[in-house]
Amino acid sequence: VNQILLLLLVLTVCAILYNKVHQVPSTLKNETVDLESPEEMEEEIPVVICAAAGRMGATIAAISSIYSNTEANVLFYIVGLKTTIPHIRKWIENSKLKEIKFKVVEFNPMVLKGKIRQDASRPELLQPLNFVRFYLPLLIQKHEKVIYLDDDVIVQGDIQELYDTKLAPGHAAAFSDDCDLPSTHEMVRSVGMQNTYMGFLDYRKQAIRDLGISPSTCSFNPGVIVANMTEWKHQRITKQLEKWMQRNVDLGGGVATSPMLIVFHGKYSAINPMWHIRHLGWSPDTRYSEHFLQEAKLLHWNGRYKPWNYPSVHTDLWETWFIPDPSGKFKLTRPES
Repeated sequence: VNQILLLLLVLTVCAILYNKVHQVPSTLKNETVDLESPEEMEEEIPVVICAAAGRMGATIAAISSIYSNTEANVLFYIVGLKTTIPHIRKWIENSKLKEIKFKVVEFNPMVLKGKIRQDASRPELLQPLNFVRFYLPLLIQKHEKVIYLDDDVIVQGDIQELYDTKLAPGHAAAFSDDCDLPSTHEMVRSVGMQNTYMGFLDYRKQAIRDLGISPSTCSFNPGVIVANMTEWKHQRITKQLEKWMQRNVDLGGGVATSPMLIVFHGKYSAINPMWHIRHLGWSPDTRYSEHFLQEAKLLHWNGRYKPWNYPSVHTDLWETWFIPDPSGKFKLTRPES
């Protein structure tokens, strides 16, 4: 009996040793998977940008600049109208941008019906896609934090830095103040731009005076936004923006900008000034220094003079990221052409 028990003990020990030896590769394999999992679970950076008819080259240049300057896991949400979506999709899929991660989102202009008034002086400001930023939570639903960019920008820095912008508790968005860069002051004065609320709101209107906002308050530019979707929904930001959009006749300013200035007054965080260098499209003559532009992380041609048209300034910086339209429909306007 003792011999049998001893034999069983030896066999048990051998079995345990055998299992341990043969489980090593499996254990190592599991550890390898675990080591890779953080990479697989890397946080997506959602970037929302519009693709408007006649301006798709701008969208392509912006996407190209972002994609080329980051290793981050960027997911582009490209918002367009039903008629423009096939064009932008084909452009991406037939160019070097075919490697990007993107989703095309159709914006239904019917959501604006009865909410905006006609403005004959600047009809381009009434294009439906100008109001996409009002409806971010309705278009982008699975992300806590979102970047929105106007199409007339290029990004020279790593978009991860912009995404890492800290939003204070209770703030639904971060913007760049129009008074934040001393380097831009001379340029602002030279072309007669406004950088306070007085430049966007008509203080002769009683509804504006009743807001209690000082006309000398620094304005901000809503062409670059880092937004917290939870706070946006909690504070019903979209509803507030729609209310002021409908009352635009009382505002006396830009159709899309004025409501944002009112709704977010005193309730937004700051974006690093170098992440939004503005006013490049306000004059065909006034230029920034080349050294300053090289240091800039994001350039914005807000204003009438766009870099895909003529005249414009610093077009060489923009063209670095432009990818020609495979269909030939979109063409740059240049003096020689």
